[in-house]
Amino acid sequence: MTQSVSVPATSANLGPGYDSFGIALKLRNEFSGELAADWSVAVEGEGAGVLLENAGNQVAQAMARVFAEAGVPGQAATVTCHNLVPVGRGLGSSSAAIVGGLVLADALIGAELGFERIFELAAELEGHPDNVAAALFGGMTVCWQTDEGPHALRVEPGSGLAAVVSISDIELPTAAARAVLPTVVPHADAAFNASRAALLVTGIAAGDPTLVREGLADRIHEQYRAAVITDLAVVRQALMDAGCDGVALSGAGPSVIGLVLAEDDDAALVRARDAALRAHALLASLEGRSRVHAVAIDREGTLLL
Repeated sequence: MTQSVSVPATSANLGPGYDSFGIALKLRNEFSGELAADWSVAVEGEGAGVLLENAGNQVAQAMARVFAEAGVPGQAATVTCHNLVPVGRGLGSSSAAIVGGLVLADALIGAELGFERIFELAAELEGHPDNVAAALFGGMTVCWQTDEGPHALRVEPGSGLAAVVSISDIELPTAAARAVLPTVVPHADAAFNASRAALLVTGIAAGDPTLVREGLADRIHEQYRAAVITDLAVVRQALMDAGCDGVALSGAGPSVIGLVLAEDDDAALVRARDAALRAHALLASLEGRSRVHAVAIDREGTLLL
């Protein structure tokens, strides 16, 4: 029996929310599979010809983790990945693969682990919970860690929110973006981020563009990652000049996300499309920034099809 699952792209960190905030975007990967004696993985769309097409693929590895959890460690599957999320661009492609694999395997063997346990497994495999939480639960998520493990709170965005994403043509592995971060940050920068994080969550929930603009400011990761994302300041300014209400690095980068607010989601998406067109024109002469897209906020999260 074939099962299919759809998982949204995500933008994590969101300014001050380093390893804590995530938001789901209506750009989806679809994973289909059925149980088999041996592993077989086909990749279509983004990542085709680059991503592994064997048991080493992230989707297959996540599925194997569920099979082991359910007591059938030798189980394999035939999997097809229909990918729309760009790989290595800070839009949660690895999280989509992990979440998709976990939910697909759970459905195929009827393990019924539940999304809370799947979230724990996804955070374990990804190494941090922000992207996987947003991919699973949709909307905006706030994550934190305790001695018992990772936790996530879903925050319903206000009724009028959309995004503009400038996708770099150049892949940046998350490990490379993390390598430039300092091991400690000044107390003043930590205090700055604490206040902005509170403003951002409040602004997104309330649909307040002023709070979102102020809340997206960051001092603990973006300024350091500018060393490897050298066009960050230019892209940020272009998105603001194009009409976004606030701008941040998407995940570890190099994609940059602008948030747009309006009276409802449809109006916000119209504004985002206008802003994307203006940003595309502003960035036309900048090498490596050929793709600028308006994207709706995904409020559904992972879906079994």
